[in-house]
Amino acid sequence: QVQLVESGGGLVQPGGSLRLSCAASGSIFSIDAMGWYRQAPGKQRELVASITSGGSTNYADSVKGRFTISRDNAQNTISMQMNSLKPEDTAVYYCNAKGTVVVSRARLPDVWGQGTLVTVSS
Repeated sequence: QVQLVESGGGLVQPGGSLRLSCAASGSIFSIDAMGWYRQAPGKQRELVASITSGGSTNYADSVKGRFTISRDNAQNTISMQMNSLKPEDTAVYYCNAKGTVVVSRARLPDVWGQGTLVTVSS
């Protein structure tokens, strides 16, 4: 019923920048929170940043001051500007939607995108 499609990953040198975007589509009535998680090889998936429909944000300590998440509620999209990238930011980044309510007023479990690879390397 609801799909998340990410874009914007790629290869960047240390110190560089990338911008990730995620668009939600389907029979959406509302989404409580959207965010980005990442999973590096051999590690658990971790929260990077999230934003509520009211605009409240939450960041992992490791990205505070470097990453900025934003949201367009009307378009059901989020973006994340990633600056001063480090090799340890290398991971697959997944878009997530929590508290999605569809037009039938059914509440869905967490929705995940397919992931986009970010590689920070010289």
